[in-house]
Amino acid sequence: MRSLITTGSPFEKDFAYSRAVVQGDWCFVSGTTGYDYRTMSMPADPGEQAANALATIAVALEEARFSLRDVVRTVIYLADAADHPAIGPALRGALGEVRPANTTVIAALIRPEMKVEIEVTALRQG
Repeated sequence: MRSLITTGSPFEKDFAYSRAVVQGDWCFVSGTTGYDYRTMSMPADPGEQAANALATIAVALEEARFSLRDVVRTVIYLADAADHPAIGPALRGALGEVRPANTTVIAALIRPEMKVEIEVTALRQG
């Protein structure tokens, strides 16, 4: 069975995607940036952006009946390679014991204030 998860972000509606899609025991969470969706503000610090993105991801996973402990893969997009050390504390705080497989890519993100985008794949633990 397939279910769609939304966080209410205007981007989801405007660009026709779901924050997460659950298919069976798998949950695929879309690339998530560091916006605080309550205020639609973006901190300048890449570490804070990563923490916000992971918090949004955690909420989506919880709504889908998963948790960060179920994450098996992450893909991290950074606008600037120099920001890589700054996101480490947020990643260790959220996923330190989980240690999912990871790929980090340096890429242009769609808005200049975006420094980090994170997507995750989770597998329900049996």
